[in-house]
Amino acid sequence: MRPASLREVVERAREDGDWDHHLQNFLDAFYARDGETAAQAAMIAEDPGFLGQARPDAFLGGVGEHLARRWRLPFIPAWVRHEARYLDTAMFVPGERNLRSYLVCVSPVSFRPRLIFTGPEPLQRARFPYHRGVVRMPLTFPQGPEAAALFERDR
Repeated sequence: MRPASLREVVERAREDGDWDHHLQNFLDAFYARDGETAAQAAMIAEDPGFLGQARPDAFLGGVGEHLARRWRLPFIPAWVRHEARYLDTAMFVPGERNLRSYLVCVSPVSFRPRLIFTGPEPLQRARFPYHRGVVRMPLTFPQGPEAAALFERDR
């Protein structure tokens, strides 16, 4: 059975240490309730507590805030603002060095202040409600003669 709240994600992760697995299952449950705003808000409302590991604790703060913003839930839970939900050193997901500049630019506002740099849709899953649209970067990219002109100008 999938976790029905972020609190359950943390509780299960305390038992087996696999917070990412439980988070992915939670996201599937969250997306399965697409359109049920009150139910989705309840899934992130309660403070999940801490795992005692800086990266997962900060990432979960970003998840709570991002889900509230991205799906236009009625509130952003106060627990996401706890100081332990922010990192002191940057975390890049994925960690490839050559993607860092891109990730800094496209990371959602819920993750950037936490020094977590991800793609534009960091919580995308198979159950993701694609009918609502997906953020893609760059938003526009010049094609054809326009692209060639830009390339020549920048030489």
